[in-house]
Amino acid sequence: MIALSWEIAITQSNKWKDTGNKIVFTNGCYDLVHRGHIDLLTKAKSKGDKLIVGLNSDRSVKQLKGNDRPIQNFEDRLIIINAINCVDMVVGFDEDTPDKIIKRLLPDVLVKGGDYSMNSIVGANTVISHGGSVEIIDLIPGKSTSSLIDHIFKLK
Repeated sequence: MIALSWEIAITQSNKWKDTGNKIVFTNGCYDLVHRGHIDLLTKAKSKGDKLIVGLNSDRSVKQLKGNDRPIQNFEDRLIIINAINCVDMVVGFDEDTPDKIIKRLLPDVLVKGGDYSMNSIVGANTVISHGGSVEIIDLIPGKSTSSLIDHIFKLK
């Protein structure tokens, strides 16, 4: 499901919670989807019943990754993430961090990749203070968008 606004995402998340579902949230740019992304999303889904993915806007990706990114535009990235079986909902955000959407969604579980530490995860304190948990998923070595881009440039 693609939530076209935070209000739609929050309403749907609350419906899922009301029927006893455990809500998991993760976020990212997902510029060039690769095995590492699929592994993280699959493991994130295993932490609960419904997986919501927060997707950085094009402006947000550019701010975080530099002027050459994103490679794929927001709409394309939204459709790709939505097509992944373990993803129940994807919602965009334009801020540099997902802090505001996490505060509004209040997921039961917040998931990030192993390149983060507990004290660097945006929204961790919010989730924990509302009785939730934060999970860090080990990354597959060498499976990142940056390494994929580097490899492509070496082929030229």
